[in-house]
Amino acid sequence: MVGRRHDMPFGAATCADGSTRFRLWAPGAERVELILSGGTSIGAAAMEAESDGWYQADVIGAGAGVRYAFRINGALTVPDPASRFNPGDVHAPSMVIDPLDFAWEDGEWRGRPWSEAAIYELHVGTFTAAGTFAAAAERLDYLADLGVTAIELMPVADFPGRRNWGYDGVLLFAPDSSYGAPEDLKRLVQAAHARDLVMLLDVVYNHFGPEGNYLHAYAPQFFNERHHTPWGAAINFDGEGARTARDFFIHNALYWLEEYHFDGLRLDAVHAIADDSRPHIVEELSRAVREGPGRKRQIHIVIENDRNESRYLGRDALQVPNHATAQWNDDAHHAFHILLSGERDGYYSDYADRPRWFLGRSLAEGFGYQGEISGYRGDVARGEPCTHLPAAAFVNFLQSHDQVGNRAFGERIGALAPPRAVDAAVACLLLAPPPPLLFMGEEFDASALFLYFCDFGAELAVSVAAGRREEFGRFERFRDAQAREAIPDPNDPATFERSKLDWSEAVSSGTHAARHRLYRKLLALRREHLAPRLLGMTKSGTFECIEPGGLAVHWVLGDGARWHLVANLGDAPSSLPLPAGWVIYASDPMPERTPPHAALAPWFVAWFMEDGHG
Repeated sequence: MVGRRHDMPFGAATCADGSTRFRLWAPGAERVELILSGGTSIGAAAMEAESDGWYQADVIGAGAGVRYAFRINGALTVPDPASRFNPGDVHAPSMVIDPLDFAWEDGEWRGRPWSEAAIYELHVGTFTAAGTFAAAAERLDYLADLGVTAIELMPVADFPGRRNWGYDGVLLFAPDSSYGAPEDLKRLVQAAHARDLVMLLDVVYNHFGPEGNYLHAYAPQFFNERHHTPWGAAINFDGEGARTARDFFIHNALYWLEEYHFDGLRLDAVHAIADDSRPHIVEELSRAVREGPGRKRQIHIVIENDRNESRYLGRDALQVPNHATAQWNDDAHHAFHILLSGERDGYYSDYADRPRWFLGRSLAEGFGYQGEISGYRGDVARGEPCTHLPAAAFVNFLQSHDQVGNRAFGERIGALAPPRAVDAAVACLLLAPPPPLLFMGEEFDASALFLYFCDFGAELAVSVAAGRREEFGRFERFRDAQAREAIPDPNDPATFERSKLDWSEAVSSGTHAARHRLYRKLLALRREHLAPRLLGMTKSGTFECIEPGGLAVHWVLGDGARWHLVANLGDAPSSLPLPAGWVIYASDPMPERTPPHAALAPWFVAWFMEDGHG
């Protein structure tokens, strides 16, 4: 058994001599007091002012379990921005945690290679009826049996209220108490490792949530008014005093990887991080991870970046990532979605004229947009060339929290497209070389919606509900104000409850069972035939579209084998050439080969493999 603690220059740290060190960066404060409740030290104590805006107090008798807060200038009382736990929510005092109290039993765990990645994204609060870390741990055997190899938790950092997607976190070191205590999250990670499952955590470094962030009051240097974002002034990564803000987020990344033993992070919306300095914060953070916990075990950094900037995904001569391991590939999702649903509104308009072409390019090369003009984004160039990158640099998906939850009514693809078409898309996704991502419940065609939900204070709640409805006004379907009024209120508890999975569907019969069998079968085929051959894969693939609905994509795998997809992604029969090699999977009995083409039924998908030559 081992204890794990990440040491950092701020927050509350228990010491070997029985004292606890409290530190706060408050360059905008004239004085700071430490407020304690519990233990043998109760009351207020002045904190010593140090250089560069730091305040510190060392207190005997304020160990694990003691509640504490900081009083700024004798008036405003705030929680610790680096709190390890805030059981009373984001406005209440923080709690001292001694991370060495938890005895880890996974000391031999070194992670798994990215080439084996098949990711399952879940929201802790809606994944189970109880909505806790402990309840999620009870489903780990199910996930291991399904065939995924990695679990990605949506953000768990403390957010205001009892329910939230997690992207409104304000205490970034504290697991939200609605999900359980810190030790509950550690048990979840440990239990996943015991089942050979990688654990990834989604983190938000582009903004703080709109309620419960007090940094403006005593550390305005944490923000840079020179950059404006959808959330106000940007986090200060490149202005005066930026070093402390940069260190705060770098330590946060290392904290989750070291103290909680996560195997990787997904950095939300790095395109919304304003940083004109060099190195960019994403590069500096990635280097700190590689040179820190990444030296001892396999750590993976995944980014979301709407700009499609391949510069963050480069590899060295040994194919080790220089910065990020991979990026979420929205282009693949958008192309899939148009083909399946026919929807062409909003950002889908950029892909509407040739969705098969964009899908083929996304599967074969990575980004669909590699510098082409985006009409949806105001006729500007989007993306950078990426054919020099391996397939492993792109995470593809049919569904995600964004693409389901950002719909007005939170519908999943199963409610928008015919089952046979969805099955075809699943087969294209799960057996393509890029690592696939599943969104919780899609593997059994879950009927539950995934809506946008939150739990803000009264005034903000009204504003958020109105803002969300107005946001959809640019869609033809919601031009009418009455239509927008039907969009669920994010703050209504019923909106949250409607987003919880119904696990009885996972063991039911009919369409739920059929979809579940398909996912298990395809993930097993991926594990057996594809994953062992991905390591060392360096080249992008090639693709061709064949009218009326055909798509063929070809890759050379890491061991030299050739991997082929042939699909008819349309409602009419299509004649396509079939490659040589043996059939790994076919959605229907293979047609007779009539050189040089074969007639394929609508939504037919087949995968072939040829042994390597030299």
